[in-house]
Amino acid sequence: MARTQSDDEIPGVPARRAALRLLDAVLRRGDPLDQAAPPVLRGIERGDDRALALAIAHEALRWMADLDALIDSATKQALPDDAKARAVLRIMLAQALRLNLPGHAVVATGLPLLTGGPRRLAHGVFSAVTKGAATLPDAPTLPASAAIRWQQAWPERVEAIAKGLAVPPPLDLSLRDPSETALWAERLGGHSLAPGHVRLARAGAIDALEGFQDGAWWVQDLAASVPARLLGEGQGRRALDLCAAPGGKTLQLAAAGWKVTALDKSARRNERLSENLERSGLTAEIVAADALTWTPDAPFDAILLDAPCSATGTCRRHPDVLHRHAAMDDLTTLQSAMLERAATWLAPGGTLVYAVCSLEPDEGEAQAAAFTALTPKPVTDAELPEGLTATHGHFRSDPGMLADHGGIDGFFAARWTKP
Repeated sequence: MARTQSDDEIPGVPARRAALRLLDAVLRRGDPLDQAAPPVLRGIERGDDRALALAIAHEALRWMADLDALIDSATKQALPDDAKARAVLRIMLAQALRLNLPGHAVVATGLPLLTGGPRRLAHGVFSAVTKGAATLPDAPTLPASAAIRWQQAWPERVEAIAKGLAVPPPLDLSLRDPSETALWAERLGGHSLAPGHVRLARAGAIDALEGFQDGAWWVQDLAASVPARLLGEGQGRRALDLCAAPGGKTLQLAAAGWKVTALDKSARRNERLSENLERSGLTAEIVAADALTWTPDAPFDAILLDAPCSATGTCRRHPDVLHRHAAMDDLTTLQSAMLERAATWLAPGGTLVYAVCSLEPDEGEAQAAAFTALTPKPVTDAELPEGLTATHGHFRSDPGMLADHGGIDGFFAARWTKP
């Protein structure tokens, strides 16, 4: 008797099952997608299947409120939010409406994830939605919690922020040698918005791009590169990069001539930092320690504190943050403690930069307003990438900015000096 083919032997099904597991990890367990992905994708051999699973999960999370609205419009009785049929329909519709995959392929690889009545239901709902020529809005509908917070914080920006999430972002590179900006922009077919920066349309494997193996550049969103830029040239002086891993800011500081101490309490993340330093040919002292208990042996001329935060500013790259609920009170307490402690390690005449990849004012503007241990040193427009301006002496970006150039992550940075 011939053996029956199992569902996971059908080409494409393992990638869709992985996408479903990724959604479950984010929505049910509250795991960051980057943390959930390695174990989920480990059993998928083909690189393009792993990339597809991630792309499906990203688009389903990015457009979830709108996908749910389509699902609800085609069902007589509302499906529970945690129903497996709803989760499968989310990834099926994300493929059809965002990744433009053929309907027959979506059905053939999606329905095997269900059995019995839920399978028939999903087939009927998917057919009803797609045959009705359904479309998604121009911008994703923000989850209710984020929409309420950002409407209060940024009433004039919230619509632009939502539009900034509509398209996956381009690839930003920071260069080891800013004097070669024009050279690398030409070689890689990109464009630059600041010295030492090149922006590319996403295409292909990063490690296959020219210059990767030689360490000529590293991947770093343009907004994430701003805090280190605010410290200027090092000229051999001592700098501390707090919460340093995976190392983009450490590499920037080292390339700018600072003698860098990079501190992070995560041994795993420090390994990535070490690898990035080795590839780039740059040097820094790596310290595995908790910033709240560690004490340096001498003060620093510059300190960059990229503090732990809700990471909501990275939502265009990491749409899972829109659906995970950070313990804001715990984060702001930790940020304040780290900021006050870092100030005691600064040498006279030194500079401290505080930064968070967050759209929450409590983690940015409110922290800067409450900190009085040092003298403010306002950020100026001339220090920022093309198209960005300082706000009340601080750096503030959001995903709706630089829309004509591919957007930017949400970030906040403030700067002080010690008399």
